[in-house]
Parts: sequence; structure tokens; C-alpha cells
Amino acid sequence: MLLALLRTMRPRQWTKNVFVFAGVFFDGRAFELVRLVHSLAAFAIFCLLSSAVYLINDLADVEKDRQHPSKRHRPIASGDLKPSVAIWAAAVCMALSIAAAFALGTAFGIVSLAYLALMVTYSFWLKNIVIIDVMTIAMGFVLRVIAGTVAVEVTRFSPWLYVCSTLLALFIAINKRRHELLLLAEGADNHRSSLREYNLEFLDTMTSLVTATLLASYSFYTFSAPNLPANHSMMLTIPFVLYGIFRYLYLVHARGLGGAPEEIVLSDKPMLVTLALWALTAGLALYSPMFWQ
Repeated sequence: MLLALLRTMRPRQWTKNVFVFAGVFFDGRAFELVRLVHSLAAFAIFCLLSSAVYLINDLADVEKDRQHPSKRHRPIASGDLKPSVAIWAAAVCMALSIAAAFALGTAFGIVSLAYLALMVTYSFWLKNIVIIDVMTIAMGFVLRVIAGTVAVEVTRFSPWLYVCSTLLALFIAINKRRHELLLLAEGADNHRSSLREYNLEFLDTMTSLVTATLLASYSFYTFSAPNLPANHSMMLTIPFVLYGIFRYLYLVHARGLGGAPEEIVLSDKPMLVTLALWALTAGLALYSPMFWQ
């Protein structure tokens, strides 16, 4: 039962909560111990909070998941985990995470509560509304970023990064919808009513628009943010972002992936190398400005 509960809490998807580190990293304060500890605490709280959301989501979608070729193996849908256990676990996770969030800070607690309310609403209603569904997912990522900034009281976080976070989340969500549409084919609308409103041409058009805007927004950030080196060395990270996006599109369109974004990132070696090189270059630009002079 404990193993089934852990699977339902989806620890692999906790990687999405790394967005809370954006605040301390891009503010150039990742080596300040107190702020780093607060960011780690924020990450742990959001892992617990998102686990509650996954439990609620699987409870709400249990019948639809049983008709899905891969989701039918989820513990609640397959019968490995009793709904009553999942309900109690979700309640405990919510209570602990919200209490810990307010203990970390009032502002952080309010953002965490907003994230929980948004995601629960998504699980029961918003996921079935075309376009609003992917925008809600994007907002969930933005709230993670906001939570990370208020947790460490960031003062130099560029607004462009909120735009980039939104667009990156939209990019991932749209391609996930594309994968679902191809995977479920004729039975797509039986799993989620919003899927009947999508088609591949529409989703590919959305992807093209979001991709172009994301690249432009990130480029603007690299030479306009106030806390970046005056020599614009952060622009050296643009090729890695460009390749990473193209690589993701290749995996979605040529390899037929996209259903589990965290698995794409963690299992694809070129993507991991690209992320490592981006992080190294960005870190040098942010924390070693003398290196670039």
C-alpha cells in the first residue's frame, strides 16, 4: 500500500518544482546559506503540495484513467490503492504543506494556497476547457517561480523570467496535449472533453507561436535584466536554449514522445548535456562576472 501511495504521489514529477529555485539562482544569491535553505524548504513544501494535487487528480479521474492505455496502470485506477487511503493521504499532505508554507513566510503561504486552489480547480473543472487547460498548467509553473522569489525575498528578479516561465510551461503543455491526441486517437474525448476541441494543426500552430515568443523573450532577458553583467555574457546561453527547444520538438514529433515531460528531460542524454551546459554558462555569467571581462 505504501509503495502504491508513493507511486500515486509521483516523485518523478517533483522535478517540476525546481522552478522554485529560479528566484535564488537568477538573483545571484544561490551561495547565501539562509536563502538557499529557504529555497530548499520551498522545494520540499511544493513536492508535498503537488503530491496532494496528484492524489486528488487521480481520484477525480479514476474512471477516465481506466480507459487510458497507460494511465490505467496508476494505483487508484488499477485498484492497487484504495480511494479512502488516497483521500486521507491527500488531506494530510495538504495540511502539512500549507502549515509549513505559512511557517516559512506569510507571502509564501498565500502563494502556496493559491497554487493548491488553482490545481484543485484544474483537476475538477479547468482541465476540460480548451485553451484554458494549458494556460492553467502554465500558471501553475509561474506560481512556483513566484513562490521561490517570495521565499527568499528576491529583489532583482527580472519580469522577463516570469514571461519565459509562462511560455516554457505553455510549450510543454501544448506538446503534451498533442501526444495525448495522437495516443488516444478516436477515444481522446472520452478521456478529456477538451481534447475533442483540439486538432494537430491547431496545436502545431500554437507551438510555433509560443516557441518564437519564448526565444524572443529569453533573448530580451539576456541583455536587459538589471543584475546581469554589462558585457551581455548571458547571451552565450541562447544557443543552448535554442538547441534544447529544437531537441524537445524532435523528440515529440520524430520520436512520438511528450506524454511525460520529466521523462524526456531525464532520459535523453543530449537534453541533459544541454541543460548542464546552459546551467554552467548561466552560472558563470551570474556569479563570475570577472571571468567574462
